[in-house]
Amino acid sequence: MMKFTPFLLLLLAACQPQPVPKPAPAAVATVASAPAYLNAAYAPAQRQPSVADMTAMGRAMFFEPSLSISGKLSCASCHSPEHAYGPPNALAVQLGGPELKDAGTRAAPSLRYLQNTPAFTEHYHDDDGDDSVDAGPTGGRNWDGRAQSGHEQALTPLLAKHEMGNVDGAAVVEKLRQGPLAAQFRKVYGEKIFEQPEQALRWVLMSLEVFQESPADFYPYTSKYDAFLRKQVQLNPQELRGLALFNDENKGNCASCHISRVAAGGAFPQFTDYGLINIGVPRNNKLPVNADPHYFDLGLCGPDRTDLKDHQEYCGRFKTPSLRNVALRKSFFHNGSFTSLEQVMRFYVERDTAPQKWYPKNPDGSVHKYDDMPPGMEANVNVEAPFDRKKGQAPALSEKEIADVIVFLKTLTDGYKVPAA
Repeated sequence: MMKFTPFLLLLLAACQPQPVPKPAPAAVATVASAPAYLNAAYAPAQRQPSVADMTAMGRAMFFEPSLSISGKLSCASCHSPEHAYGPPNALAVQLGGPELKDAGTRAAPSLRYLQNTPAFTEHYHDDDGDDSVDAGPTGGRNWDGRAQSGHEQALTPLLAKHEMGNVDGAAVVEKLRQGPLAAQFRKVYGEKIFEQPEQALRWVLMSLEVFQESPADFYPYTSKYDAFLRKQVQLNPQELRGLALFNDENKGNCASCHISRVAAGGAFPQFTDYGLINIGVPRNNKLPVNADPHYFDLGLCGPDRTDLKDHQEYCGRFKTPSLRNVALRKSFFHNGSFTSLEQVMRFYVERDTAPQKWYPKNPDGSVHKYDDMPPGMEANVNVEAPFDRKKGQAPALSEKEIADVIVFLKTLTDGYKVPAA
């Protein structure tokens, strides 16, 4: 039986006939304006397509390279189904543009398990009944949370110069009109849809969003850990040790941001709290954009996001990604600075106990901690466990314990087959 997210239920509800408002009488004849809701993203249309048709349309566009300026890059080029809709390679950032030679500025994230992402807010309160706790900036899509929905996020790669490279939305629609998916698009949205470029673009983006709400593709919950939560299988001793270390507030403390427990209502964990956090990730000097020593990617306060540029206290904050399928990745963090889970775990527990391993030296020989931020922003960096130790102290996790946590993280990979009884 197909499951529907709140978004899809809203879309289906929009199929119902809507009353047409009657203009108020006036002494002087005026031109009646259309109701504001008709221009909204989820507004009903004269030809309301089915969810199945929109999913199929979105899937086709997701894999279609002709929508890019190069004619060779599709959404799936950077978000491979075989890699949990994440990057299929070890590149820190992906290549795009007219000749597929233009490097991006941030790592391509996985698109799985985003279905419950809340809209961005500076003040977030969990639905646990205690509104006294403000979790701070939370939600939104992209590494900096600036996209408020799946359809808004879908436009970004279509227009980004270093990705699919279209000059504007009209160029996307024109490529679609001239490409191999034109007939299917007309069948779903009407023969005259390309005569309305703005409406056509709306349906392009909504189709991509609906496809990315497909449970089987984007939130299947088929990992070993899911089977464990369903009591279909047991974790082995090393996996259980890793889970315990992951949850322990005095050891890994990973679950403080990457929530691992089943929600009060029974929902399985997403392994993210959707928050934005600054953990002082080292600068990746391999990125072409970082050849400029004055360039800093500060996430929530810019440069890609501009509405919070005056909030210096937010600088350096990036989205906490889900750890589901993290073992399939070959580059990590927003700038792709690390290439293995072992590196990531060691950075977490040695950032403060052995900073010389992770940061460059200043001319005077001292360690330049937090080298991917301008001076004066050190107070923005998180210092909760395991980042609560001093230089020279023992790290929160030993090498053996790091190995245990990584073995546990591998239980979060989708596609696990429950052994036959």
